Amino acid sequence: MKLSGKTALVTGGGRGIGRAVCLALARSGAAVAVNYTNGEQAAEETRALIEALGARAIIVRADVADPAQCEELFSRVGTELGDIDILVNNAGITRDALLPRMSNEDFADVIGVNLFGAFYCSRLASRSMMKKRYGRIVSIASVAGLIGNAGQANYSASKAAVIALTKTAARELGRRGITVNAVAPGFIETDMTAALGENIRDEMLRSIPENRFGSPEDVAAAVAFLCSDEAAYITGQVLAVDGGMTMGG
Repeated sequence: MKLSGKTALVTGGGRGIGRAVCLALARSGAAVAVNYTNGEQAAEETRALIEALGARAIIVRADVADPAQCEELFSRVGTELGDIDILVNNAGITRDALLPRMSNEDFADVIGVNLFGAFYCSRLASRSMMKKRYGRIVSIASVAGLIGNAGQANYSASKAAVIALTKTAARELGRRGITVNAVAPGFIETDMTAALGENIRDEMLRSIPENRFGSPEDVAAAVAFLCSDEAAYITGQVLAVDGGMTMGG
């Protein structure tokens, strides 16, 4: 129970990678606030799974692209679970299209959630963490932010910016006992990848040395490590959980 007594907030924690992260942190003893925007039932299911592990949990609806809702989110977590020790910026959306056809709205929406959401939440978390001289901030980036991905100019740009935000925050906050890192997942088994055609899946697999898609639990294990005391001397890093896809990228 290495995180016993710690409070964690996971944005977009209701399903997929977010749910796996919530459960990994709960197994380590943390109390977990599960943030969601849509999908209340999924968030409730995540809370039930956390509580079944013996950890405290709450769910809080908030759109992280809205700074006022972020303020309310942190206030609620602070009141019900205590000041946040661990922030995992996981909330993210996609609005895919080739660059010539991508709308202003689709570009702005993705940047709003993926980048501005991470900024708003990291700013709020850092304030209380600085007072305690302790904190862990982990943002879920993507290999798309490292090497780009056709049809995802908005998503790739947002994740590349999250990586830059991570490195800058790590430089600013390191002297206060706060580590700031990012995890960059590759192709992870989700509802989206399950719906892909066999030819597309085969093409993706050929780019992965391990010849398999990752699981949400693979990503969650990396996040849990970066939140632990064992990772106290690791900051400003981007850990690619991608089966080797971006080696040398």
